[in-house]
Amino acid sequence: MSSPIASFQSNSPEETEVLARQFVSIAKAGDVLLLEGNIGAGKSVFARTFIREAVGSNIDVPSPTFTLVQTYDSNIGEIWHCDLYRLTSPDEIVELGLDLAFANSITLIEWPDRLGEEVPFSALQVSFQVEGDTRSIRFFGDQSWAERLASLDV
Repeated sequence: MSSPIASFQSNSPEETEVLARQFVSIAKAGDVLLLEGNIGAGKSVFARTFIREAVGSNIDVPSPTFTLVQTYDSNIGEIWHCDLYRLTSPDEIVELGLDLAFANSITLIEWPDRLGEEVPFSALQVSFQVEGDTRSIRFFGDQSWAERLASLDV
């Protein structure tokens, strides 16, 4: 694995929420965020907070574990929140319409390993790791992502 282009430490769910709210300011249509980490590492906290901030309300953001995909209209464009844990084959990506979402929406994907070879080249990998009482959040992506992440104030 390459070196991260940015790293953040979170000592609480509230600190992860601050990062997610700020992330909305740099997100745009066509962004794909690959949210990786064990259960309880902070992926869902990040995704739910991101969606609430972008939509502009304290809406209920259910886990897409059983529906696989939840979509939201927001101030920054359409957002797809995906939980691919239950996918059995990368072929199901096309059936879900994710290929279109990758091009036109902001796509947050939990369990992105299920994508197989279908990972968009420009995707940002967001790795959540539990380290004692803290969460280490590391970002892996290209130079354009590095520049955008540098503008965050966390």
